[in-house]
Amino acid sequence: MSEFKFPTEEVDLPSEGLLYPKDNPLSSGKVEIKYMTAKEEDILTNQSYIQKGTVLDKVLESVIIDKSIKLKDLLIGDKNAILIATRILGYGKKYHITYEGETLDVDLTELNNKPFDSSTLIEGKNELAYTLPHSGTKITYKLLNGHDNAKIEAELKGLKKIQKDNVPELTTRLKHIIISVNGDEDSKSIREFVDGYMLARDSRSFREHLKNTQPDVDMNVTLDNGREVEVPLGLNFFWPDA
Repeated sequence: MSEFKFPTEEVDLPSEGLLYPKDNPLSSGKVEIKYMTAKEEDILTNQSYIQKGTVLDKVLESVIIDKSIKLKDLLIGDKNAILIATRILGYGKKYHITYEGETLDVDLTELNNKPFDSSTLIEGKNELAYTLPHSGTKITYKLLNGHDNAKIEAELKGLKKIQKDNVPELTTRLKHIIISVNGDEDSKSIREFVDGYMLARDSRSFREHLKNTQPDVDMNVTLDNGREVEVPLGLNFFWPDA
């Protein structure tokens, strides 16, 4: 069946590839994916993958052409861009959402990547600078990828065994995101800073900064009535008949 040629498309990564090492294929800022086939539909209905929460990762591994790309290397925003492109190629650009009791059609091709400001990027790697506005503390931080998320989830799982009703999810994530505090890269110092010295106002400002500046897909769309809403990635995103 070698005469069958499946079309492919290139996906522009929101990060533009600037946060990956030069020897990583993701540094090109583009990822080539193929159109979904019945093979990917098999994956989407695999109950074992669904129960493990790995079903979408398995789909992405299947559609990405360059098999040297490791899914866990992907930054969260870049992964979102590939997911959306895969959905468009698999089931079309129309996505039904429910807003205020009304079913609406969203054109997924109208979702664009957020502009990425790389001006605070340090030495062309996954490290950016930020000054906490209230204390004036200078920090550097990284954007999370699949490896980081796995470490965070493992740490939170361990903490739940010790502190069942008081798991510090927010501070745990900050400890993994922040790389240095006033030039100090020692992990113990960073943890002590987050737990004892990071002002609540600075924590909130930093999280807002992350939300507004990290490379990702802009999920906001304008409805016919002029109101802007955020597109939810609900159950029917990859399962239109759900």
